[in-house]
Parts: sequence; structure tokens; C-alpha cells
Amino acid sequence: MAEQIYKICPREAWQEAERKGRFEGAAIDLADGYIHFSTADQARETAAKHFAGQDDLLLVAVETAALGDALRWEVSRGGALFPHLYGPLDMSAVSWVRPLPLGADGSHRFPEMKP
Repeated sequence: MAEQIYKICPREAWQEAERKGRFEGAAIDLADGYIHFSTADQARETAAKHFAGQDDLLLVAVETAALGDALRWEVSRGGALFPHLYGPLDMSAVSWVRPLPLGADGSHRFPEMKP
């Protein structure tokens, strides 16, 4: 499985998580009972499907090795395996956080991501 996974997050929600020292999830995560992540290959489709036209987003890179047994790979969209974290995300697992701006065409501009 992937060494690094990604969370698309509104800036305000992430800033709150940084103050707390952990990310407990966005509204959809709390409703579903786990934190949704995407792999590098899945992130663009996730942004287009769930965050279309939204600005002031961040892309959070997380090391899978730091998540332990709380990380599960489960079938989701189109039968693909998606990473789901059953528990809060501790800031020590975060590799980096970068802006996820909208381009002139309305799609998000992603930084380089590693699988």
C-alpha cells in the first residue's frame, strides 16, 4: 500500500486541529466514523468530486507507517481501496501541509505527491 496518503481539508478546520494537536475529522469524517484519505492517484478525483470550486483548502500529507492498526484500506468509489483512519490523526504523522489553490480553469492545483 501507499507510503503516504493525503487529506484535503479546509484551512480553518486544519488550523483548529493544529491548535488541538490532533485532527479529529471534518463533518463527513465524524458522520462516517473515520477520517477519509486518498492516495496520490486518488486525490485529484476526490477534489473534483467532493471539493469542486472550493478555495482555501489545504493538502495534508501523512505517513502511513505512523498510523498503525487504526489505518484500514477499504473498498469505496469504483471498487478502489481507500485509506480510512479509525481514530484521530496525531500531528506527528503529518509530513507536510500545502495550499491547494484553484487554477484559472476551476480545478485544484496539486503539489508534487509521492505514492
